[in-house]
Amino acid sequence: MSNEIKFSGLRACFWPITAHESKKIIPLASLMFFVLFNYTILRDIKDSLILTAPGCGSESFSFLKLWGTLPFAIIIMGLYSKASLVLSRPNLFRATVIMFVTFFTVFGFVIFPNADILHASPEWITTTAHQYPNFRYVIALVGNWSYSLFFIFAELWGNIALSVLFWQFANEITKISEARRVYPLLGLIANVGGFLAGQGLVVLAKSTKHLPEADRWAYSMKWVILALVICACTVLYIHHWIVTRIMTDATLYDPDTQGAKKKKVKLSFMQGMKAVFSSQYIGFLVILPLAYGITINFVEATFKNQVKIMFKTPTDIMEFYGNYSSITSTVTAVLMIIGANLTRLFSWRFCALATPVMTLVAGSLFFAILLLQEKTSCVLSSLAISPITISVYLGVALIALSKGTKYALFDPTKEMAYIPLDDDLRTQGKAAVDGVGGRLGKSGSGIIQQTFFLVSATATQMSIAPYLAMLLVGFCLIWIISVSKLSVLFEKARAEKNM
Repeated sequence: MSNEIKFSGLRACFWPITAHESKKIIPLASLMFFVLFNYTILRDIKDSLILTAPGCGSESFSFLKLWGTLPFAIIIMGLYSKASLVLSRPNLFRATVIMFVTFFTVFGFVIFPNADILHASPEWITTTAHQYPNFRYVIALVGNWSYSLFFIFAELWGNIALSVLFWQFANEITKISEARRVYPLLGLIANVGGFLAGQGLVVLAKSTKHLPEADRWAYSMKWVILALVICACTVLYIHHWIVTRIMTDATLYDPDTQGAKKKKVKLSFMQGMKAVFSSQYIGFLVILPLAYGITINFVEATFKNQVKIMFKTPTDIMEFYGNYSSITSTVTAVLMIIGANLTRLFSWRFCALATPVMTLVAGSLFFAILLLQEKTSCVLSSLAISPITISVYLGVALIALSKGTKYALFDPTKEMAYIPLDDDLRTQGKAAVDGVGGRLGKSGSGIIQQTFFLVSATATQMSIAPYLAMLLVGFCLIWIISVSKLSVLFEKARAEKNM
């Protein structure tokens, strides 16, 4: 007989937690809230810095992610692995968070106020870029080195503080019987943190409108850095409280039970490729995250180019991104609640097709509006609406829907696809999909865009937009075909195991 606790009504949707479990779940949810609060602020600020830095633009992101974030992530994760052999898990968590706190504090109160002195002059960046036009975006990123470094650490907060530190800690203290009820709740809490962080940036930007732009941006950055440091210190305090109060309570934490969880298998990239080509099922499955990563990055990179055209100052961009984050968090939370019911009521194929179809429709519509700006400008001007305004706010809506569908349906259906597999294939397949599909999805878009920029000295985000639109349609169609093929194999595997 199952010992799983049952809830009904609204409580089953919003708080499927017993009173005794609340002592553990409330601080754990608070921990995720502050991690995601910082993640949202960092995501919005890093884009504001790079989009308005001399010589930089949306074209810079693909270079920075591939040649900055990726090498730093490899180095820091290597150091993390070495430190894990010496430090206890709680001390490793603290040391990693303190590393981020130290960098953001030094950046905010030492480097940023003296950026004009520490950075290359705009004249040097312009002159050198003219001498080496194919590398103009790399030159600008080197010239604005501290902004590039802030971007890298902001990206790593998501990769390390959220994906590694938080989820490892959550997996360590959460029982398997609790995870199905607790983890969806944590997703909703995360979106509340994202919404409030976005609105915090909006309030900050509006409260400084009376100041000159240089003072306005400097004042905003001081408060942003202060908020980041306070939230990170709060993360340290909550983590310490859980370690000393929860992990010493045998009714809430059983190290023997938690230790029984299977250790996640990691494969090298080549081992992952071998697993992909040895199984048709895994081959179709790996296309899902690969196609999503490439297509959403095509849209986001072009969208950010339009944001830079519409908003000229970093504070205005910060305010816009604050509203954008709040909208995305709200849409995602609503779709996550809806998605939980859709996966129960409809077939796997129907739910798995929702994300590629949404991305195809949303992406195609975004690029169509963008590429037809000149033809629609006369009609829109009569309505007192500029084409750039339409493309930016349409981009907000479409990206929010695509991301919301991803979290609500893409992730659950991808995880469901592993269920009917044998234990060995399930374990190796998941490692292969995360390793190959995840890596190529994140870097593939950047490599494609960089090829255009490096080959042509005159290429810009707008000039390559028609090619990105065609590639987006192609990848989405491959994605849809893969889901259809995979659904046949999925249903066949379920039937064989009577699931």
